[in-house]
Amino acid sequence: MADQINLKAEKRESVGSAAVGRLRRAGFIPGVVYGASQDNYAVQIEAKAIEDILRHSASVQILVNLQIEGAKESDKLALIQAVQHHSISGKILHVDFNAVSEDNEIHARVPVELTGEAIGIKQGGILDTLLHDIEVHCLPKDLPSVLSFDVSDLDIGDSLSIGSAPFPEGVGASLDDSVLIAIVNETRAALSETADDATPEDGGEAAEGEAEDAAEGGESDSDG
Repeated sequence: MADQINLKAEKRESVGSAAVGRLRRAGFIPGVVYGASQDNYAVQIEAKAIEDILRHSASVQILVNLQIEGAKESDKLALIQAVQHHSISGKILHVDFNAVSEDNEIHARVPVELTGEAIGIKQGGILDTLLHDIEVHCLPKDLPSVLSFDVSDLDIGDSLSIGSAPFPEGVGASLDDSVLIAIVNETRAALSETADDATPEDGGEAAEGEAEDAAEGGESDSDG
């Protein structure tokens, strides 16, 4: 499961673009906390704190223990639901927190990590990753930080699907079992070589047949 990270926040009273601009210049990021049948809170978080959390996680949807100074319930289990970035600088502009209950299932996107070297790669194939993250549903305590799948047994033409992937206990995928996560395909070069090998033989047989037909046709004409 993913580690729960403590993140300090403060209730934010000032709203509006001017107030938000001053907040960011002071080194804070505005955010909002919603969900779990509670009042929504406008909050502010230290920019460095949220940047460090995102930098050290493979996922954007991270489970945190949000400690809100000035709120009725100071500690809230919350999922970082969405992060808004500046289109040019990439700086964090806003963070949405979805408060969750320990007893209720949550939905979150978890990154996929493929381990091992597929048998098919050793035979000249190539591993195509079709899903880089998967939406899962589970209790907060069971939320993994990454979904790790071993592809060592995959030969050329073999695939790993949602239905065949070993998900952690208590974790289910929101996608259909038939959806593919990865597949080992032949390389284009290998397919091209196969086609090239077949062409001369087929062409030679065709040419030989045409020559025989022409010869037979010539003999028939001369006899006539």
